[in-house]
Amino acid sequence: MEKRAVEALTETQAREELADLAFRLNRANSDYHADDRPVLSDADYDALKRRNAEIEAQFPELKRSDSPSDRIGAAPSEGFGKVTHTTRMMSLGNAFDRGEVIEFDTRIRRYLGLSEEGALHYTAEPKIDGLSLSLRYESGRLVQAATRGDGTVGENVTANALTIDDIPADLTDAPEVLEVRGEVYMSHADFASLNARQTERGGKTFANPRNAAAGSLRQLDARITQNRPLRFFAYAWGTLSEPLAYTQMSAIARLAELGFCVNPLTRVCDGPDEMLAHYSAIEGQRATLGYDIDGVVYKVNDLALQERLGFRSTTPRWAIAHKFPAELAWTRLEAIDIKVGRTGALSPVARLSPVTVGGVVVSNATLHNEDYIAGRDSFGAQIRDGKDIRIGDWVQVYRAGDVIPKIADLDLSRRPDSAKSFEFPTTCPECQSDAVREEGDAVRRCSGGLICPAQAVEKLKHFVARNAFDIEGLGAKQIEQFYRDGWIKEPADIFDLKKKYGSGLQQLKNREGWGDKSAANLFAAIDEKRKISLGRVIFALGLRHVGEAGSNLLARHYGTWDTFEAAMRDAASQEGAAWDDLLAIDGVGNVMAQSLVASFRQEAERASIERLVAHLNIQAAEQRNTDGSPVAGKTVVFTGTLERMTRAEAKARAETLGAKVAGSVSARTDILVAGPGAGSKEKKARELGIEILDEDSWLTLIGQG
Repeated sequence: MEKRAVEALTETQAREELADLAFRLNRANSDYHADDRPVLSDADYDALKRRNAEIEAQFPELKRSDSPSDRIGAAPSEGFGKVTHTTRMMSLGNAFDRGEVIEFDTRIRRYLGLSEEGALHYTAEPKIDGLSLSLRYESGRLVQAATRGDGTVGENVTANALTIDDIPADLTDAPEVLEVRGEVYMSHADFASLNARQTERGGKTFANPRNAAAGSLRQLDARITQNRPLRFFAYAWGTLSEPLAYTQMSAIARLAELGFCVNPLTRVCDGPDEMLAHYSAIEGQRATLGYDIDGVVYKVNDLALQERLGFRSTTPRWAIAHKFPAELAWTRLEAIDIKVGRTGALSPVARLSPVTVGGVVVSNATLHNEDYIAGRDSFGAQIRDGKDIRIGDWVQVYRAGDVIPKIADLDLSRRPDSAKSFEFPTTCPECQSDAVREEGDAVRRCSGGLICPAQAVEKLKHFVARNAFDIEGLGAKQIEQFYRDGWIKEPADIFDLKKKYGSGLQQLKNREGWGDKSAANLFAAIDEKRKISLGRVIFALGLRHVGEAGSNLLARHYGTWDTFEAAMRDAASQEGAAWDDLLAIDGVGNVMAQSLVASFRQEAERASIERLVAHLNIQAAEQRNTDGSPVAGKTVVFTGTLERMTRAEAKARAETLGAKVAGSVSARTDILVAGPGAGSKEKKARELGIEILDEDSWLTLIGQG
């Protein structure tokens, strides 16, 4: 999609586009990682994520608390026990051309203070397109296997992992604690055989090897996994009781000695020229490897340098994935369906005549929004030379990373005479309420709110999701059933189930799929979640523009529900101290703030929240132990260029010491840390008599000078 240059965006346009990108990318993360049913192509996802990063770089003050830049994967799905990773499982940044690979090398040299001429070695290895898996060994015995999940919490799939031949159950001469990480995948030959067997049995066939591998590993019955031809490549590690080696390549060799399969195409390269040459060599072998890859991963070889380089919020500085180009094919657009989401967004989905794209059969694609269908972007500029998309058109579908594609272009010469311009609905297909598009919003939304069954059900599904209330036994399927039967219409009804239906047990156990034990377990699980953390409650409300990261940010800032609720009420007029305090929270922009106060200002929504809160014992946000910290409880603002650390590192350190980091200067600010180039913030701080420190003085204050 053509977009206006980032440099040409106004602040309002940038804020609106970041909101749209957050919605689309966070939904794509859930589709891919949690549901194993991606609807956005890998290349399109990468393009959206790059656009998001470019806008955030141009407008750092507009970065959202639910920014896709800070997310890894998606929450674990229902049905598995949860595993908290002792060492977080990170994602990788991406490069798409030679220039970006060279820039990756330049950034690392700059960070480490190395000259352009000095030797700096990297490993280069194929990027396997499968499912990330972490294996924990203690005293040589496999004790736990977990999927990546959201990077912090994954799914316990130990029994399933033990059925994979490439994964040793026992190791000899291994460290006391060894966490091996790698990728579960399925070869092309095994994938074809599996689909053939599934067809013979009348079972479900898989779209591609990645989905087949992910679906096979995440079976609740390990016997099914055992009958699936899964394989495993080891390429990394997490928690260790002792180092494996001093270089990436030597550590990989050590994993091979311990009995793990490692990729034979991994090489050590001296600088970008050798890295790019090996990339070309791997790309040339791609079609004959027998398994799917979607790029090449480069990592700094020296583990001591990896340690110095460290991590950003979601990615290591010392590694990057160089992605392969996308793939294309032509097919007919048979229909356009409209789906209604939790926030009322009407999302169009293209239904295609099945077509093979790079060996994968695909039959649907995202169409983003009504502007995309009409041949323009959200600012009115033309895309695809202004060609609109119509049912019956021959369309070019775009595929990369072996996932379901999007429509990239269309062939007007093959358009049927009967094809008519698509009329995007102005009423909700679920409840027939008006579907309105607010000025500046790229998405049309149903105005029905809670009377819209699609919105109500999606909000309830969100409420019981893993990162929200996470009620065992009450998942998406049960929510749909209880809503359809009138048992649950809003979140508070969940906690009234047992009281409303007498003991509840007799009525529930007579329903299909329920018995004495499962019904009793459900009510016990509901009661267990009456005591819950403040961050989870805020996230569970499903407020527009307020994601998990933003919810936790708000919880840490306000501490208790009463304080938070009072602040939202006091900020309703969007002026005064409460409003200024909300906007001053680093990571809370105007869009999120407006959404928060609007939700609490609406009488029906506020009443629904109050009915819910009456059932809960909301726990105050945990506070860090900051005894002795010179900045505990103080509000700090950073401005200008920091020379000894990045802005993110400075913020993280301040928060660790108990400070609150704000994005703007106000009368509540205690300290302004000003680097070279500080402008209006420093001027305002001087006017308000706020303490101003340079970077060296700040580091001395916190004991790092």
